[in-house]
Amino acid sequence: MDADVIVVGAGLAGLVAAHELTSTGRTVALVDQENAANLGGQAYWSFGGLFLVDTPEQRRLRVRDSLELAWNDWQGSAQFDRLHDEDAWAIKWARAYVEFAAGEKREWLLAHGVRFLPTVGWAERGDLRANGHGNSVPRFHVAWGTGTGVVEPFVRSAQRAAEAGLLRFYHRHRVDELVLTGGAATGVRGAVLAADDAPRGVTSSREAAGAFELSAQAVIVTTGGIGANHDMVRSFWPDRLGRPPAHMVTGVPAYVDGRMLDIAAGAGVRLVNRDRMWHYTEGVQNWNPIWPGHGIRILPGPSSLWLDALGRRLPAPCLPGYDTLGTLRHLRTAPDLAGHDHSWFILTQKIIEKEFALSGSEQNPDITSKDRRAFLRERVLGKGAPGPVEAFKRHGADFVVADTLDELVARMNQLTDEPLLDTAAIRAQIEARDLQVANPFSKDAQIQGIRNARRYIGDRLGRTVAPHRLLDPAAGPLIGVKLHVLTRKTLGGIQTDLDSRALGADGQPIPGLYAAGEVAGFGGGGAHGYNALEGTFLGGCLFSGRTAGRAATRAL
Repeated sequence: MDADVIVVGAGLAGLVAAHELTSTGRTVALVDQENAANLGGQAYWSFGGLFLVDTPEQRRLRVRDSLELAWNDWQGSAQFDRLHDEDAWAIKWARAYVEFAAGEKREWLLAHGVRFLPTVGWAERGDLRANGHGNSVPRFHVAWGTGTGVVEPFVRSAQRAAEAGLLRFYHRHRVDELVLTGGAATGVRGAVLAADDAPRGVTSSREAAGAFELSAQAVIVTTGGIGANHDMVRSFWPDRLGRPPAHMVTGVPAYVDGRMLDIAAGAGVRLVNRDRMWHYTEGVQNWNPIWPGHGIRILPGPSSLWLDALGRRLPAPCLPGYDTLGTLRHLRTAPDLAGHDHSWFILTQKIIEKEFALSGSEQNPDITSKDRRAFLRERVLGKGAPGPVEAFKRHGADFVVADTLDELVARMNQLTDEPLLDTAAIRAQIEARDLQVANPFSKDAQIQGIRNARRYIGDRLGRTVAPHRLLDPAAGPLIGVKLHVLTRKTLGGIQTDLDSRALGADGQPIPGLYAAGEVAGFGGGGAHGYNALEGTFLGGCLFSGRTAGRAATRAL
């Protein structure tokens, strides 16, 4: 045996699994197709948001949360409808994860040195139904250090284990086959890739320089999803989401290619819920890209006016920050929109200064570096939008700025192959919307949502601007943002039981084979069901990686 356990994938789930194993003296071979610079995988690039329930941070902000409320939200969002088949384990994982988020998750992270911003974000406000999709209360806890801060303690653990001789890194080793002996997982085979010193996230060479085979008592697969493989995204794109976009921007590095899913299936592993996926509609082209087609997601506050490609205001609940897949479905299924791959935000300088956040560790240098002074200077005391947001406004290919609506729409039309937007029609919609802000009540669902958001102190202070007229010159200039579909997550994958054991085609565990993280649908082959509540992807990697590592330890 080359190790007690082989962990395939050095992302967050793999690092957590390795930590659990080496903490008890087990030896680990950590195999990854990228170089050492990419430890932590795509989690490193994340904003670091974590779904937590009934925390001190929430209570200080007068947010009343509970396990019961969170589970109601999760079920309404997941909409599990394959309970006797593909969702049989997914719903059990969902319940276990919500209990973890309402229980020991926060203290466990604190014990690893992870700390949180004092404010709590309100992501995925939902579809405006009490039993439907969405978070009833703010639950999005951002880690100091963003995704890098979440990954950091587990990277350190792996490095300490390597120094102690308990872990060996196999960088630039691409797994092409799971080895089964007598029906049990006993190792992996693949190609040793040519050395490549490319910086983190940059596309690396796939030239093979040799072959390798490793053996162990167990194998844990933690290789991530499909977000960079647009062909695979389109091949599993469900009819319920309409026509797949011809053009998308990419929210993850190129190595997030989904190839291990088919390799696992070739070894007899059962894949489920592959038609469930999570992509954003608020993607913009990165003006300073790291990987091919690099897109950044805008995390919007509730005030921007959202128009479709033809210049019509999107209907509720297709509002900024409310219902991600509901908005995607509307934009891809409306007969006259399916041929267009973009939509638009129209907003003011006043809105962008307070309501625009950009997803990604590199887009939030103050939080990523844990610089509290910079955070206060940039986001609380400073005037204007945060530096990275202003950089996108100045340099981003999808941003236009103008003092008048006529000029703004003319510039927006220059960003499309043909002029689709009519100034008079857009002006009429904005003026109707602006009439609604004069009173503390309104019939406009978006204005109601803005006022509701400002009742929460966290949003009022840092994320939601006071209602104002978009055409008020004092709030200007006007800003238009062309939005693209941004690929991100698969919500399905390898079906696992509550010990993270990978199941075969017969529904029985394959001895010695485990799966965790996105490749396992964050647990059970799809713990999110059809919709995510946000902060649950990093959390799903933490929880399922921990479960896999502990279960494999017990089995040795």
